[in-house]
Amino acid sequence: MSSFQSSVYEPVIGLEIHAQLQTRSKIFASDPVLFGQESNTLISAITLGHPGTLPKLNKKAVEFAIKMGIALGSKIAPWQNFDRKNYFYPDLPKGYQITQDKTPICIGGSIRVRLASGEKSLPFHHVHLEEDAGKSLHEGDNPFSFLDYNRAGTPLIEMVTEPAIHSSEEAFAMVSEVRKLVRYLGICDGNMEEGSLRCDVNVSLRKKGSSTLGTKVEIKNMNSLRNIQRAIEHECVRQEQLLNTGGLVIQETRTFDAHAGITHSMRVKESMNDYRYFPEPDLAPLEISEAWLADIKSTMPLLPWEQEEKLMQVYQLPAYDAHILADSRELATYFEATAYYTKQYKAVSNWLLGPVKSYLNEHNLSISDFQMTPVHLAELIELVEKGTISHNLAAQQVFPLCLQNPSESPTSLVEKQGWSQGQSEDQLTVFVQEALAAYPDKVKEYHQGKKGLIALFIGEVMKKSKGTADPKRVNQLMSEALQALK
Repeated sequence: MSSFQSSVYEPVIGLEIHAQLQTRSKIFASDPVLFGQESNTLISAITLGHPGTLPKLNKKAVEFAIKMGIALGSKIAPWQNFDRKNYFYPDLPKGYQITQDKTPICIGGSIRVRLASGEKSLPFHHVHLEEDAGKSLHEGDNPFSFLDYNRAGTPLIEMVTEPAIHSSEEAFAMVSEVRKLVRYLGICDGNMEEGSLRCDVNVSLRKKGSSTLGTKVEIKNMNSLRNIQRAIEHECVRQEQLLNTGGLVIQETRTFDAHAGITHSMRVKESMNDYRYFPEPDLAPLEISEAWLADIKSTMPLLPWEQEEKLMQVYQLPAYDAHILADSRELATYFEATAYYTKQYKAVSNWLLGPVKSYLNEHNLSISDFQMTPVHLAELIELVEKGTISHNLAAQQVFPLCLQNPSESPTSLVEKQGWSQGQSEDQLTVFVQEALAAYPDKVKEYHQGKKGLIALFIGEVMKKSKGTADPKRVNQLMSEALQALK
């Protein structure tokens, strides 16, 4: 939730969201794209911009950018040029960045977000392709900076929003939805902690009711959803205090100190002229044919909101379940794979959002790492639904055993343990009588009004059945037996 409130000013926020594309090689060179490798081992003469080298455009990177545009409802530009953006940083080996300035690949588009006040559509200005820079590494108290060019040349899409976001809550929701979307499309892993998805935030204040934008400040390289919110909140307060005391907000680039929760000035913001854009002379214009665009459209997966709708319509799941399951493409896929083997759709959802989710969280795993196959989970659910074993037994005993023995079926494990034996009516009746006979004084107290003692008797039956009895059926039999003794 946003906490900044002002009777005078309204925040105006724009985001520049960068997503590294999951291609095998870089956007203009054949160097591999991998995270966490030894510094300067994934570089070549092209990446380093040696004289005489020529870039060659990665077709898969273009395809991934188009997929993002289709998902956002953008117009895909049929004809594009690449440009050189000239500036100097030590981690920019060529001294310029190849990007798209005048002809971005995707124009317009929007994404729907869920807010406390309801749903809202937030617009994009454009999405363009470009190459990433390297990294400057600063280690401890060492006075020297180290340069790692492995990341240089990694393909990026930069998604630039309209200045139409008006709270930190909206910004948080938008980046969250973009992260979900790139993961659904399979074009970026969305790992913000690794920098494969990061965000520059532009923040300004304007007087309420005014259409004139205030002076914006850019906060660079945000790689945490929570910190995006915190940085916006701090910057709104800082700018409001400046304006209220007669100060001026200057156009500058700032960085966010996550420990202190404040922003610091880095440099006065460059203007577009400072970058000296001009067409990249070593790359031919890019044409997107109608046939290629149609082919890419045919490979599009279900998008998050489409998956959510399918879970509600086809499997009759409640909106809450569908929303949580559709949050992850892998989780939704696992649900559908399990639902192929059982019609107990709500039970499948309950298991995935209950015991399965708890297990994954406890062991810091994703559903992709889950050892239990969909067919075995469906079989376990069917054992419960048919009354072969109780839900408690399934969740507390059989489920852990299935995880320890992923190659064995739940039915086989239940039979080996003899857990299905305690479900016969005659055996349960014997257990009930034994439990009552063991506590004659408690039976008298029960009939004198201490009805809560029934839990004691039921607990005894569950112990005798080694947890295999159905608690609901035991409760029913116990109530009948106590009534008969009255």
